[in-house]
Amino acid sequence: MVLAKKIITILNKKKLKLSFAESCTGGLLASTITSISGASKVFNLGLVTYSNQAKIKILKVNKNIIKKYGAVSHECCSTMVKNLSKISKANINVSITGIAGPKGGTKQKPVGLVYIGIKKGNKTQINKCLFKSKKRLSIQRATVKKALNLILIATK
Repeated sequence: MVLAKKIITILNKKKLKLSFAESCTGGLLASTITSISGASKVFNLGLVTYSNQAKIKILKVNKNIIKKYGAVSHECCSTMVKNLSKISKANINVSITGIAGPKGGTKQKPVGLVYIGIKKGNKTQINKCLFKSKKRLSIQRATVKKALNLILIATK
């Protein structure tokens, strides 16, 4: 992927490290980055915290956040990325949580709803995305593409 290669080149030049905490993409973002030669110079850590239990145990997301807002929420995504940055010590951290479908959606949280968190330094940005496709892999790929674009912006 051209975008992933570009990101690795920029991060390498700037001596920046990257880490991910993925849920609905199941490691696809990490796989996309690590499929590029030279990724080992910039990629620090990838966690697939798919279950709520993993989010609570590994990323220290307070269970009350998940109870009150759900795992697919701005609040959960924000906590995921902030706590990932503490664990990883990377310069740019990314968290992803969403509903890839084809089942599991509701009227309030439809299939295709994804939150992508980016933390660089003291700046945290949570992006709410609603991908129109109802196909699981399409949603996962669209999420990875959006995340890569957000990482690219964060490298500037």
